Amino acid sequence: MLVQLGAIAYIVAPVFGLIGLGYVASLSGHLRERAAEGLSEYVFGLAVPVLIFKTLAEAQLPAEGQPWGYWVAYFTGAFIVFALGMLAAKRLFGRDHTESVIHGFTSGQANTVFVGVPLILQAFGPEGAVPLFLLIAIHLPIMMVVATVLTEGASVGFSLKGLAKLGRMLAFNPILLGIYAGAIAKIVGYAPAGLLKQTLDMLAASAVPCALVSLGLALHRYPIRGDLGPAIVITTLKLVVHPAIVYSLTRLLPMPPVWADVAVVFAAMPSGVNAYLLAQRYKAGVTASASAVSLSTALSLFTVTIWFLILGVG
Repeated sequence: MLVQLGAIAYIVAPVFGLIGLGYVASLSGHLRERAAEGLSEYVFGLAVPVLIFKTLAEAQLPAEGQPWGYWVAYFTGAFIVFALGMLAAKRLFGRDHTESVIHGFTSGQANTVFVGVPLILQAFGPEGAVPLFLLIAIHLPIMMVVATVLTEGASVGFSLKGLAKLGRMLAFNPILLGIYAGAIAKIVGYAPAGLLKQTLDMLAASAVPCALVSLGLALHRYPIRGDLGPAIVITTLKLVVHPAIVYSLTRLLPMPPVWADVAVVFAAMPSGVNAYLLAQRYKAGVTASASAVSLSTALSLFTVTIWFLILGVG
């Protein structure tokens, strides 16, 4: 047990240490608001897409294809906590439909890029990269479409214009462009080589540390502002209930062991900043979502360690 905890500490401590460094740098004023925005744009717009492209282009995919149990396990858990988050918002806290959707979305939307990528690559290495990036490819589009349909449907009876706007946003999302390019490269058998490979390697290597520092800077911008009751419920659903459901299903459904473990850790990630941005867009649940993002990120240091212990990582 102590040996495993020590091994897990080597995985978790550097990840959350860099997040803490970014938070302290922002809190102290050493790095200002424009640095936070610039670093986030670099990570999201260039470094992580290059990392995804490079990984998928060079990856060895399972000979038997993608295991269907992987997708069923993860998204069953995601939609259950989405529904529970909405139900809690309505029944426990008396929130309207739009705010309830925001609570549900915050409960099911994981921070994949800024926490998921660093932690899962650190824990599982290249073997975990393929299931990780394939899940990232459809995670955000599916969750965003569901949240948008639920929200728009309540307000205007279903807006095709709103869905078209969402479609354009997703079509040109840098993360998804990296996935599209990597998939095409894999299909045609192209892998970067020579000078291009060296350049891409350098960009990809910067993705993880920059993403973690960027998240630390962002947490200072999205502090725990109140509405603690909903934030605690959302955090519990995200860090405990979601991975517990996925863990149970991955033990019942067919998939390679590493894929099963990646699905559980992916589900155990804290609430993503996209939840706060969606709340801002609809002017509903802003305080609860901001508090849940910060609270779940802080507590995930401990809950992820527990899930690593359960999974036998390290």
